[in-house]
Amino acid sequence: MSTLLWDQHTCLPLRDGTDVAPLTRYQHSGGVLLSVNAGYAPQRFADTMALLRHYRRAVDAHPSLTSAGGLDEVDAITDAGGIAVVFDLEDSNPLDDDLDNLSVLVEHGVRTLLPTYNHANRAGSGCLDATDGGLTAWGRAIVTEMNSVGMVPDGSHCSTRTGLDLCEVSTRPVVYSHSCMRAVWDHPRNITDDQARSCAATGGVIGVTGVGIFLGPNTPTLEAMARHLEYAVELVGVEHVGVSTDYSFDHTELTDEMAANPQLFDDSYTRWGPIQWMPPETWLELREHLSARGWADTDIAAVLGGNFRRVARHTWSV
Repeated sequence: MSTLLWDQHTCLPLRDGTDVAPLTRYQHSGGVLLSVNAGYAPQRFADTMALLRHYRRAVDAHPSLTSAGGLDEVDAITDAGGIAVVFDLEDSNPLDDDLDNLSVLVEHGVRTLLPTYNHANRAGSGCLDATDGGLTAWGRAIVTEMNSVGMVPDGSHCSTRTGLDLCEVSTRPVVYSHSCMRAVWDHPRNITDDQARSCAATGGVIGVTGVGIFLGPNTPTLEAMARHLEYAVELVGVEHVGVSTDYSFDHTELTDEMAANPQLFDDSYTRWGPIQWMPPETWLELREHLSARGWADTDIAAVLGGNFRRVARHTWSV
């Protein structure tokens, strides 16, 4: 039985010189894939490239971490019990309105991209927008090019209509890399049943996240995560559900980002006080927690790693 763990979104500080050693907190004997965020709405292409160059150098210099290009490399690293690292982007602004930059980003390890982050941009609407215009023509062009270069479209932080449009336009699997279920906890960052069904219809995966304000009233517990997982499994099937910590290794950085960019957030992020996070050490206990709830070993393996790996197999190789 595979014990691979696949975390589709975790967050180091977005600063040149950031120490990557904290990623080893995810160390697990069955191997781990970590997708590390390399930028969001305020960043431009040059900012993201500078971060990627630093992250990749630092990862490859660390004895317990290895950056991965393709899935074969991921498998070799994780089969040996190592930590494979790839990257993602939380907004299309870092593309600098140039589709050719998508292939450059793939060459540097970026495998997932969100068109929008909370609010509307040229690509579409965000989950905190009062008006939901869905995916724009530019957004559709981005998705088409992502399909061509082997990058996974991600509906997290997007509006409901933008997420549904992603699934309509994409010819390859779509994911919600770090999104919980709105029917379990009514938060604007969480996704509707229709979004989940549309994602599953593409062959994609909903990655339930470990952030307290998305799981419940700031409750980053395994019990809260299991409630979202079990609802999603009942709704779309176990083959379309995964997990993703969305862990911030520097909580003060997000607090500073929220203060510096208040237009990107609202009181749904702040009304319960400082955001509480599920640390990697707690996330590593999820397998035992689900087993104690009566989950079958095969279903646990699928949700903790196998499902996101399947998406990579169908998407990364073009």
